[in-house]
Amino acid sequence: MIGEVTLTSGATASYYVDAKRAILRQPGFGAVGELVAAEALRREAAAVGGMTMGADPIAGAAISDPAGRELLAFFVRKEKKAHGLQRWIEGPLLEPGTRVLIVEDVVTTGGSTVRAIERCREEGLEIAGVVAVLDRLAGGREAIEAASGAPYRPLATIDDVYPERDG
Repeated sequence: MIGEVTLTSGATASYYVDAKRAILRQPGFGAVGELVAAEALRREAAAVGGMTMGADPIAGAAISDPAGRELLAFFVRKEKKAHGLQRWIEGPLLEPGTRVLIVEDVVTTGGSTVRAIERCREEGLEIAGVVAVLDRLAGGREAIEAASGAPYRPLATIDDVYPERDG
């Protein structure tokens, strides 16, 4: 979408990227699953996940790909549940030391991804790497690499999909 929008970070932008519109249909779902599953295997990660809602379809796609059949998927809540097990991280129980690949749909400042990394670290998980479907090239890479201490890889950048934009 082109036009004034407010991003998750609170900043405004002259365009909005909704990666879920491509991810939640074939062939986008299959392509993301294949690429993320391959990256998880390359990084020797046992599980794939990140902050809900951005990571949810990506993690699901990764474990549905034939190469990702041994992977687990998880989701990091934005707020801890007030009832039940009161967990930050949902999905199969991940033991401390489990190597995880953090995934995100769109990275701008990296704030949501950094929060997911911090929650995973609090649970004793090891960050094997971080993958974003699209990086808006607005400082997120630097924040994510500083927080994770692990390799960061966007599948595409805004330069790939909207090179003629202003700023």
